[in-house]
Amino acid sequence: MAEERAPSPATRPEGAGRAHPARRAHDAPGGGQRWSEVEVHEYKAEGEAPFREVTRQVLFDDPDLACQVRYFEVAPGGWSTLERHEHVHAVVVLRGRGMALVDGTVFDVGLNDLVSVGPMAWHQFRAGADEPLGFLCVVNHERDRPQLPSEADLAALRVDPTVAAFLAS
Repeated sequence: MAEERAPSPATRPEGAGRAHPARRAHDAPGGGQRWSEVEVHEYKAEGEAPFREVTRQVLFDDPDLACQVRYFEVAPGGWSTLERHEHVHAVVVLRGRGMALVDGTVFDVGLNDLVSVGPMAWHQFRAGADEPLGFLCVVNHERDRPQLPSEADLAALRVDPTVAAFLAS
C-alpha cells in the first residue's frame, strides 16, 4: 500500500518571495500537470495577444533567485503567442509533442527536449493535434514586456515557406 504524504504547507502568493521548499506534483483531473499549492492561471488576458488554450503556473518566483520558473501547458491544437522580447528563455519539454518556431527555424519538440530562445527572437510553441505540450520556461525575474509582430514582421517571417506553413497551421 502506498504511503500517504501530508500536503505541503501553503506557499506565499505569486511574487511574495520564498516558497515552501517542497511542492508535490500530480496529474489534474481531466489531464494536465499540476503542483500542490500552485495556482493555474490563464496564459494571458483574453484579447491581449493571440493564443489558443494555454495555461500558466508559476513554480518559483523569488527575487533572490533572479529568475522565474514557469510551467506552460498548451492543449491539443493550441498555441502560444508569436512574440519576441529582450530577455532570454530556457525551455524544457516535460509533456507531449509539438512544434516550435524560434528565430526563423521550425522544429519538432518532445519529451526532455531543450529549447533556447535568444533575445529578440520571434518564437511560438504549438501542441500537436492529439496531445498537450507541457514545458518549463525559465526567464529573468525582472524582464521586459513581449512585442507582437507587425504586418511587416509577419511578411518577413513568411518569406520562408516552412515558417509560412507553420504560421498558417
